[in-house]
Parts: sequence; structure tokens; C-alpha cells
Amino acid sequence: MKCTNNRKYGLFSKRMPAVILLLSVFFCTSCGSSQYVMPYTVSSEVSSFRIVNLEESKGTAEAFAKDLCVVNSDVNLSAVDMTKASSAGLFDLNDCNTIYAKNIHEKLYPASLTKVMTALVAMKYGSTDMMLTASSNVKIQESGAQVCGIKEGDQMTLNQALHLLLINSANDAAVLIAEGLAGSVDAFAEMMNEEALILGATNSHFINPHGLPDDNHYTTAYDMYLIMNAAVKYSLFNEIIQMDSYTTVYHDKNGAEKEVSVNNTNYYIQGTATAPGGITVIGGKTGTTNAAGHCLILLSRDTSSKPYISIIMRAEDKDALYGQMTDLLGEINN
Repeated sequence: MKCTNNRKYGLFSKRMPAVILLLSVFFCTSCGSSQYVMPYTVSSEVSSFRIVNLEESKGTAEAFAKDLCVVNSDVNLSAVDMTKASSAGLFDLNDCNTIYAKNIHEKLYPASLTKVMTALVAMKYGSTDMMLTASSNVKIQESGAQVCGIKEGDQMTLNQALHLLLINSANDAAVLIAEGLAGSVDAFAEMMNEEALILGATNSHFINPHGLPDDNHYTTAYDMYLIMNAAVKYSLFNEIIQMDSYTTVYHDKNGAEKEVSVNNTNYYIQGTATAPGGITVIGGKTGTTNAAGHCLILLSRDTSSKPYISIIMRAEDKDALYGQMTDLLGEINN
């Protein structure tokens, strides 16, 4: 489903006021000249219907979502058995077409899919060679949380931390990045939320950089598409997500060398799961907690190198997650 000119869009700026703005704009579309009333409302159920970029000097309104897939309802539900997941989507990036959608505007816990946003903010506002020093907050207390073993006083570059974040899904690396760039997890979360609004991901709210459960930490499958779509524009992100393993050396508080080796948590990159014929999985991000279930977002390409983003949120288990994802990717060839 593509965007059409009969939608209501909202006015957007980086620093949005809390009040509702209302304005009328005249412009020509393929359906002729029309007067558009464009109310801003942050509570709209469909993120991408809220935003435009106003070109006041020309007296026109250019849709913010003109280069995005836009959808407000389920699409092609009969194509894939997605009964073991709460939400899913498949997006053709070249044609701005939504191939499949199930509950993609439902607010859900994202688990470690959060780290795509963490990486995006870090790449946008940080320098990969900047040195990060771990505080005592890198010690993650939650039982079973994925960590790579960073200790207080350890030092590594942002580049190293991003590899550990995206390949190993290390929660301690997420805290290291957040505090290194913003001074605190709370300040970094503010940066994440500002970036979400810039992207139009207005059904999202982030509390932390790793995705461990919090009632006020949520997103949607559609918003994750918007976030992933922005992240894959960075060559470093694409380079990292397709690596099956990573080994690096950093230093402890006394300057002694520490080596860490990690493996990719993505079954397609591990070789444990196999994509349909003609589809190449470039990489992506996994996410699993009891609250979020099993989640996965991918960047893939077809035989013509056309890119696609696919996402499943809150699958019942890993078998269901990867089985349904493989079926979903199969729709690219149909």
C-alpha cells in the first residue's frame, strides 16, 4: 500500500510544541488543486500520516512520507501464517510499497530491537574513534540479560562498542555508548526520542538504550521500519550487521589489554536459518525478553539487489520467529 493524496498529514518540526497547529495549504497533485487542512496531532494511530515538510516560499506542502512506505491497515494477511506473532511487516524500499502488514501500529515492547535506534543516534551524533570509559552502570543486574563483560573503568572506541552492541546485542555496550555520548542513560534516551520524532516514529517512546523491559519503553513494527530505514543509510551499520563474529582488544582501568570475541545472534547470519531462494539476508537485529517475546528485523535483497525491510514482533518462540520470517521473505518473490 502506497501513500495517496487523500490522507491527513501533520506539521512537523524537530522541536514540536505541545499545542495543536492548524493551517490550510493549496497545492497541485495528480488529482488536481485542493485545499488541505493539516492538523498536527501527536496521538494519531498512524505515525507516517502526521508529518509534512512545508515549503512556505512555494506555497506547497511536500509530504514527509513521499519516500516512505505508508499503510494504515493490515495488508495481504492471507499470504503468510503469522498466527504465532503479534505484529509483522514487509516493506519494499525502492518502490515505497508495503507488501505485508499485520498490526504494524500496535505499541509493543521492542526488546533489543531498541539497539537499532541506539546505533542510529550514536552514528549520527558520535565519532567512531571517540574513546568511551565505562562507569559502574555497565553492570546489568537483570537475570539473563546479554552482556559482553565490560567492567567499570574499561575503555574502548565507539566503533568497538557498536560492533558489540549490534552483533552480540550486549546490554553493557548499550549503556557504555549512552553514557559516553550523552553523559547519562536518561539524557541519551531523550536523544533517542527526539530522533524518533524526526523520523516520524511518533508511536515510540524509549527509556533506555538496550530495550530491557519498562512500561514506558515501546515502539511499533512500523516505527521500527522507519528507524531501520534510517540506520541502513550508514555504511558502518550495514557492515556490522552482516558480520557473523567479531573479535577486538580494548583496555581495562589499569591499561591492560582485554580481548573479547562474540558471535552474531541472528540465525540467518549464523547459517542456522536459511532465506528463500533468490533472497539474501544482509543482516538485522534480534530482540528477546519475556515481555517482548521474540523479535527480529532484517535488511534483505532480491536477485536484482532491491532492498527490503522485514520485521516480526512478539513471536511465541524462536522456531515460530524464523519460520514465519522465512515465509514472509518468500513474499518478495511472489
